[in-house]
Amino acid sequence: MTPEGMAGAERRRVAPVAGLSAAEPSPSLWRETGRRFLRHRLATVGAAVLVVMVVGVVAGPLVWRVPVNEIDFKAKLRTPSWSHPLGTDDLGQDLLARMLYGGRISLAVGIVAMLIAISIGTAIGATTGYVGGTVDHTLMRITDMFLSLPGLPLLLLIVYLFRDALRKALGPEAGVFILIVAVIGGLRWMPVARLVRAQFLSLREKEFVEAARGLGAPPLRQVVRHILPNSMGPVIVAGTIDVAAAIIAESTLSFLGLGFPPDIPTWGRLLFDAKDNLDFAPHWAIFPGTAIFLTVLSINYIGDGLRDALDPRKVLAR
Repeated sequence: MTPEGMAGAERRRVAPVAGLSAAEPSPSLWRETGRRFLRHRLATVGAAVLVVMVVGVVAGPLVWRVPVNEIDFKAKLRTPSWSHPLGTDDLGQDLLARMLYGGRISLAVGIVAMLIAISIGTAIGATTGYVGGTVDHTLMRITDMFLSLPGLPLLLLIVYLFRDALRKALGPEAGVFILIVAVIGGLRWMPVARLVRAQFLSLREKEFVEAARGLGAPPLRQVVRHILPNSMGPVIVAGTIDVAAAIIAESTLSFLGLGFPPDIPTWGRLLFDAKDNLDFAPHWAIFPGTAIFLTVLSINYIGDGLRDALDPRKVLAR
């Protein structure tokens, strides 16, 4: 074959590939991640339910302007009706107003406690995974010690010991809120620390980190700009689980009488107040219990969807 013929054959072989790359550019990582998340039906439904719950508790009190602690003994223990869509409690207080108000606190506890747990866990995991050596050994032994502690009994003990002092210092709502989110978040950081440490141990030897190190990037820049962003997938999934766990922990505290006071109606507190009237007014417990169930289930499904969507082996598979 002549040189001209060989050149033409080469052009014919390369042209389709070049045309394909120009016509079908590879999607970005985050766009493909979003597509994979939307293909997860349960995660999409969970996200829609959670959005409805959040919008309801945020905007609901602006529409349903019934006072939360308004007492009407003539209307006590009424079943759902037009005037009281979710019924009333033993003091005649409107349960819809109390559900909307309590939902704000329950969701806020879950989100703030999750942020505390992720912040502590990421800081410790990044330090141990990048520095290694004695620092890694010491911090991991501390992590193991916290993991060996009984979570619920310790949570109950700390809240019982410091609840009254913080109520007097910061007020009944702020004091209990700060105590509960601090304790729940402080007891949930250990799994996050282990996840981040494992990611850092794997990523710190990758070529792009070695290239940054060879170009003179300081350790802090290597961590913040190169390693940490690539290790956030598992952390985001763990964060969704922590939100659900924090909501359940707050509900448990309130149900046991160690959470918020009666005039601050979180969903767990409503369940605690309803326990003595289940035979006469089951609606009093059904609605807050259903709200907790749907919220936690939705968050868990969102976590499942994020776990699949953020899996790099699946995101990059063509």
